[in-house]
Amino acid sequence: MQVVRYEADGWGVGELVFEELLLLYHAHPRPRRENTPNGPQGMPEIPVIRLSRNSVPVCDGFGSSVLALLRDYYAGEPVSFADVPIDLDWCTPFQRSLVDAARSIPRGETVTYGELAALAGRPNAARAAGTFCAHNRFGLVVPCHRVVAAAGLGSYGSLGVDYKRRLLALEGADVPL
Repeated sequence: MQVVRYEADGWGVGELVFEELLLLYHAHPRPRRENTPNGPQGMPEIPVIRLSRNSVPVCDGFGSSVLALLRDYYAGEPVSFADVPIDLDWCTPFQRSLVDAARSIPRGETVTYGELAALAGRPNAARAAGTFCAHNRFGLVVPCHRVVAAAGLGSYGSLGVDYKRRLLALEGADVPL
């Protein structure tokens, strides 16, 4: 297993965890806090790879390809994460359907939690779709930021609604209030 931290200009520091050719986890970048350790006490510090337009991410082949996609995404390029293989061994069949449905939402478009549930084959499971999105461990790769509440934007966990709004604006989506 390999852990890679990356910094996206204007977004902060995010994290990827992968094993061979399989993504296990992706955390959105958060603003970097000054004068804080890079991890729990006693843990080795993980270097941060800076992503910028002219940089070529340096790590293994799979990690480099995902980092290149992230670099381009945060630079506003229309990239797709649809081909990034992710670990779904923990999923129920319905959760796998939600993953597939969320990954099929085009860049710049949104669906409601109810619509996501319907796309996954369970039209009356909007709350379950919301719970799934709240626990999404794949950041941009399973784009739950494209899933909104029926009456507006909805929440986005600890990152907040402004972060969700910013991601949707980067993609050119009509952002609901």
